[in-house]
Amino acid sequence: MNPTLEQLTAQFAALVAERASVSLPVVGGALCPDGTASSVESGRRSGFTPDTSGVNPDLPKPSPVQSVAHALKGYDLNATVAPDQVVAAAQLLDRAGFGLDAVTGVDWMAQNEMEVVYDYFHPTASLRVVVRTRVPRATPELPTISPVFPGANWHERETHDFFGIRFSGHPNMKPFLLPEDADFHPLRKDYAP
Repeated sequence: MNPTLEQLTAQFAALVAERASVSLPVVGGALCPDGTASSVESGRRSGFTPDTSGVNPDLPKPSPVQSVAHALKGYDLNATVAPDQVVAAAQLLDRAGFGLDAVTGVDWMAQNEMEVVYDYFHPTASLRVVVRTRVPRATPELPTISPVFPGANWHERETHDFFGIRFSGHPNMKPFLLPEDADFHPLRKDYAP
């Protein structure tokens, strides 16, 4: 039986709510602490405070679990989880029959954060899910998902090569595409050759 978008949204809402101090309802396909689709204390509950000096405080914060129009975004569900929840998110999607498509990084230098983006697909349900998490730029580390999705091994090595993001518990973090003696990460925004 194929998963539905509603089922996945509810499961991710429950996963994110485990980290919240209060029970959060799912409203209109998105997890919202105040019953609206406009605010949330994001999935960053790992003890670090992001630099929000460049963020407009008047803008609503996005919900950590959003169902979106596939035709507009290229995916159906966007979930932001805490770094220590990426393995649980991978296990949830594995149980639902999803495969891993890609793992990549994003350097949010102005916010002093690194983002890891996991793209998943379902081979028969025509669903795509994006799972995101952010870690401090100074100590970019989170757990590997390679025990759940062995194909993540190469994706995580590539992400480490280019962004310097470490995946704790990874079986083989040696460089994948860069030379073995490389001490640089060329996709970080402060990289200068």
